[in-house]
Amino acid sequence: MERRIVTYCLLVVLVASGGWAAFKWRNRSIPQAVEEQGTPLLPSAAQLVKLSAPARENLRLVSSPVVVRDYWRTILVPGQIIDRPGISDRGVSAPAVGVVAEVHAFPGDTVRPGDRLFSLRVFSEYLQNTQSELFKATRETELLSEQRTRLTDATNTGAVPKSRMIEIENQLRRQNALIQAYRQDLLTRGLHPDQIAGVTEGRFVSTIEVAAPPPVVDKQRMANLPAGMIQLVDHRVDGPTYEVQELKVELGQQVQAGQLLSVLANHHALYIEGYAFKREAPFLEQAAQNNWSIEVEFAEDDGAHWPTLDQPFTIRHLANAIDSVDRTFSFFMPLTNQSRDYVKDGQTFVVWRFRPGQRVRLHIPVERYEGVIVLPAAAVVREGPEAFVFRQNGDLFNRIPVHVLHEDRRSIVLANDGGITPGLYVAQNAAASLNRVLKAQAAAGVRNDIHVHADGSTHGAH
Repeated sequence: MERRIVTYCLLVVLVASGGWAAFKWRNRSIPQAVEEQGTPLLPSAAQLVKLSAPARENLRLVSSPVVVRDYWRTILVPGQIIDRPGISDRGVSAPAVGVVAEVHAFPGDTVRPGDRLFSLRVFSEYLQNTQSELFKATRETELLSEQRTRLTDATNTGAVPKSRMIEIENQLRRQNALIQAYRQDLLTRGLHPDQIAGVTEGRFVSTIEVAAPPPVVDKQRMANLPAGMIQLVDHRVDGPTYEVQELKVELGQQVQAGQLLSVLANHHALYIEGYAFKREAPFLEQAAQNNWSIEVEFAEDDGAHWPTLDQPFTIRHLANAIDSVDRTFSFFMPLTNQSRDYVKDGQTFVVWRFRPGQRVRLHIPVERYEGVIVLPAAAVVREGPEAFVFRQNGDLFNRIPVHVLHEDRRSIVLANDGGITPGLYVAQNAAASLNRVLKAQAAAGVRNDIHVHADGSTHGAH
């Protein structure tokens, strides 16, 4: 029995030794056989991916030639559009004490300079006294003029002393000065020259018409814009200038002199207000001093339905105070708005492209790269420390390693070190998708980097 057990053990050892020797001989013989047939060893990793035309359409793949150019590295700063103080909004106040008898323009309505806004029934004792004094001074002047005419001949013959004529002349000058002062006072109270002329004839004014003021124009900003831009943003020569933004009074309400009646808005000239931290102040100061152009991204802007916005954005000034809450300081850039109008029920309404409160993103130039390759962020895929782009050659996309100098949310800057040659077509997007397809094809055993001939020989694709 013991002899049988020993025999079985010897047989198991012999079989195991023979299998291991056969496995080692097979591993040595296959490469030798392949080499004898002239076929090289396969690469360790695939670098080519093949995509059909429908697959490229599904990925919305876009390829463009590589171009070498200069690039500005920027920092991203948030901001928003605001009204330009002293230009965008205009308050209309009551010229005298009175009661709102009629409202002629309501929120949303557009008005031209000189259009009626309110009718005020005058309750001002001061205004009534001024009109009375103007009327009396006018009548006194007429009486003195008649008296001077009657005494002229008597003065020449010596019947009346010349001192009397001099006294009348002095009284006339005093009355004319009073008339001029009263007229000016009534003009500042909102009366028209025709109404003042009626007061001198005894027709006192009991109702004042409050009209839209003349527009405020930023002449310096308009002078710096091209003539085409001025025509573009203000093409309505006789169109409405102001939009009634807010009413501050109600019908029948008593108002005091100087009280705000309404707010008119004209969003033609606006500001872009940016918010930066103190550590970013040197970059902003440098951009302001060198008058560098700032790139602006407008949130929720439908640029396809508006004319091209062709105006430079430069920093006008930096705020010298830091907000105590968010610890940021502001900087400001002028913005010339675009508008169009439409007519409904006989009333003209204005639509502005940019509105106060609209968010923006500002790209502040910091550093300039010369002679580099700039691609969209979606054109580069990363695997650890490695970065790759995909060069297109028909249906094949070759993965090429690249050296990244800088990247941000939108663009990636590559060194022009010969890794990719200018003029070659490179995929501008979907690099991550191409990389996933490449790995999937390699895992499935589909080697697009190996070309098979009709005779069965293979070599790397080219």
